Amino acid sequence: MDTGDTAWILTSASLVLLMTPGLALFYGGMVRAKTVLNMMMMSFGSMGLIGVLWILYGYSVAFGDDLGGGLLGNPFQYFGLNGLIGDGNLSGTLPVTAFVGFQAVFAIITVALISGAIADRAKFGAWMVFAAVWATVVYFPAAHWVFAFSSDTYVGGWIANNLKAIDYAGGTAVHINAGAAGLALALVLGKRKGFARDPMRPHNLPLVMLGAGILWFGWFGFNAGSAVTSGNSAAVVWVNTFGATAAAMLGWLLTEKIRDGHATSLGAASGAVAGLVAITPACGALNPVGALIVGAIAGVLCALAVGLKYKLGYDDSLDVVGVHLVGGLWGTVAVGFFATDKAPNGVSGLFFGGGVDQLWRQCVGAVAMLVFSFVLTWIIGTVIQKTMGFRIDEEDEVAGIDQVEHAESAYDWGTLTAGGGRVVGSPSRPTDARHASGNSEVSL
Repeated sequence: MDTGDTAWILTSASLVLLMTPGLALFYGGMVRAKTVLNMMMMSFGSMGLIGVLWILYGYSVAFGDDLGGGLLGNPFQYFGLNGLIGDGNLSGTLPVTAFVGFQAVFAIITVALISGAIADRAKFGAWMVFAAVWATVVYFPAAHWVFAFSSDTYVGGWIANNLKAIDYAGGTAVHINAGAAGLALALVLGKRKGFARDPMRPHNLPLVMLGAGILWFGWFGFNAGSAVTSGNSAAVVWVNTFGATAAAMLGWLLTEKIRDGHATSLGAASGAVAGLVAITPACGALNPVGALIVGAIAGVLCALAVGLKYKLGYDDSLDVVGVHLVGGLWGTVAVGFFATDKAPNGVSGLFFGGGVDQLWRQCVGAVAMLVFSFVLTWIIGTVIQKTMGFRIDEEDEVAGIDQVEHAESAYDWGTLTAGGGRVVGSPSRPTDARHASGNSEVSL
């Protein structure tokens, strides 16, 4: 056991855990005031539920002995982490339990990411049922595919070991997976009342920016922690993650400025997240200049992609598809173009003399994850919708999910109005992210 590596992985796990409350703030600020608690509760609910399932059988499904074809680990091998807490149990230079904790927080945030696609219209109880089933049949196997590397005594997942696609920290298993799932659920639940008709505004942009800042901070644990050691690889990944995120924010803001005539705070926050998403699979394969290029392109692509929901007619409330699916696809495929053998992954892409060998592997891995996640999510969501009901009633959507589902309100409106503030809008006026807003007003 290396104490330095152990300290780094435990610190990284804690950083990644903080990302889920950061995501709750990021998403919470983008919805209407009467649904912010429900939005945040879907993230916090994931922390509790997936944490329990991971200890019971999730880790075993993801990292247990392969049951055949690189598709699934043995769910009973480490049930309840049986046999893993003794002093002699190591994963490389780490105690196995340190690795268990690090991977647990990846599972949590992947599930939480999906919730943004169905904001404003999902029952909390149905969401919790969905989260449990989806994690069991989609994420835990996907983690085995991507993160379970084979050794002399262990057979891991097919994407990592047979296909040999590079996904340093979860572009496929986390972001493409969550983005495809978000698209499927958005189609199952249907459009919000007033979608593409009413002005839909984020209710609290400072919350959005705070959430994005926490995500950026925690993402260093997400990516650099995936080096699993505290050496040069982690340092290179840290720098690549930082550079790509900064470039993506600038790319998004420039796109806004050219297209709309102004750069927004919401655009800055969204651009940073888009860069973080795109660099996640590629952070160990690029040099710093390559990371800047990948990040800048991600900012432009994702800024343009968020408008697809209006053209194609699906209601992805908080742009999980536009940011996580598109950003994850771009970052995964970009490895095939910009990878250099001087980086920790040690492979070369098309632009560094490697031909198309790595490129086709990246494309196959990305498409396989997209199809797998979309199809299974659509089935799970449809079954829940037709049995217990996934979407809230229209009158409850109008009244506000926070009161209906949780018997709470995020804000004391009486105090706000008594202090001379101005509350505008009505309960029948939904809001949405990334629509120009008057920041001096509180949108209900």
